[in-house]
Order: sequence, then structure tokens, then C-alpha cells
Amino acid sequence: MTRLNDYGQPIGDPVSEWTPRRLPPRATIEGHFCRLEPINAKRHGADLFAANTTALDGRAWTYLFAEPFTRCEEFNVYLEKLETSDDPLFFAVVDGKTQRAVGFLSLMRIDPAHGVIEVGNINYSPLVQRTPAATEAQYLLMKLAFTTLGYRRFEWKCDSLNAPSRSAALRYGFTFEGIFRQAVVYKGRSRDTAWFSIVNSEWPGIKAAMESWLSPGNFEPDGSQRMSLVDIRQRLASNLLA
Repeated sequence: MTRLNDYGQPIGDPVSEWTPRRLPPRATIEGHFCRLEPINAKRHGADLFAANTTALDGRAWTYLFAEPFTRCEEFNVYLEKLETSDDPLFFAVVDGKTQRAVGFLSLMRIDPAHGVIEVGNINYSPLVQRTPAATEAQYLLMKLAFTTLGYRRFEWKCDSLNAPSRSAALRYGFTFEGIFRQAVVYKGRSRDTAWFSIVNSEWPGIKAAMESWLSPGNFEPDGSQRMSLVDIRQRLASNLLA
């Protein structure tokens, strides 16, 4: 039922006892398949550069603001800038088996006053793409935002032409909200931005699906999944409706 104020105007639902949230800490986040460490050029630079050189080409950088790096020294200068940034706040994805950094991502556009935060600047090398660690890294940041810090909204934005990113957002459980036309100019070209979000009321279901997908019992001995994340989320939703 729509709420009305004293003037008969429709207004939003009340948010009781709301207070600004804390900023995300610059701290390591432990997972099973990976851990997220605050990015550090000296600690992660060589591993991240080596991981990116396993790619056949530079397509992983097409929709990022930086270009691919051909020299480790230049890459380390880039990482040194990332490690001093508070927003975006960058994390290296460290593989739980090899203990090597295989990608990075960030929390950004952090708005503690309204409880809104975005995940972005995602650079997954071939060593982490399509692995449980890739999904777990996203889960760990969502859990930090919603469960630990109490944020209300978790955002994902990308170039509207970036089909893999849009597909990944939907797989993780984000809801597509629309296109912001001519929102960004980067690399000398215009970008229409696709917006996705998860809100805190959706988090319990998404959390349950991700934890079920990440559980050891969901993987065959060869590492392949037994049930997809989308199928698990749909199954859990059906059980709630039954």
C-alpha cells in the first residue's frame, strides 16, 4: 500500500533507526577458494603481471580504463596508484591453492550516508576466470557490504556493450535496472552504462545460493560444477514459494 504524507503525496517506506554505515576496511578477507588482500605492488605485482601474460590477447582490458601492460615495471607503477586509493578500494584475488595473486577488483563509489556501494574495476586473469574463486571473490565483497557493514544496495555497472560483464552480473543475482546513455567517455569513445543492483532484502537468498554453489559437495572430483548458480538460486526460490 502506498504511503502518503500530510499533503497526500506518495512517499517511500520508512527506514527506521538508519545511521551512516562504516567505510569498508583495508583488510584481508578470507575465503575457501581465495582470499582478498588489499592490493600492494611489491607483494602482488609480479604475480598479477605473470597471470595477465597467460592471456592470448588484451581483450580483458577492453572495457577497463587502463590499457594492457607489456612491461612489469609499468604495471607496478599502475598498481602503486591503485594501492594508495581509498575509493576505489582495490583488492588482489589470491588463489587459495597456489597462494599467488591471479586478479583484482575494487569497491568503489562508496556512499556510507545512504548505504550504497559498487563493485568494479574487475580484472580476472585466465588463471581465475570461470573458477570457484572468481565467484567467491564477489561473494566475499557482497558479504562484507551487506552482512558486516550493513549496506542497503550493492551495484554493478559496465559498458552496455560488454556482454560477458552483463551476463556475469545476472549470474551472480544482480537485477538489471537500465541504461544510462552517454554516461562516460573513456579511451576516446562514448560509453552507455548498464546498471545492475542487489538490495539488502535480496541478499539472504543470494547469499544462500552462493554458499550452496561454493560448497565442496557441488563440485565433481575434476572440479566441474554439479549445479549451476542460477539453477541453485531458482531451486531455492521455488522452495520458498512451495
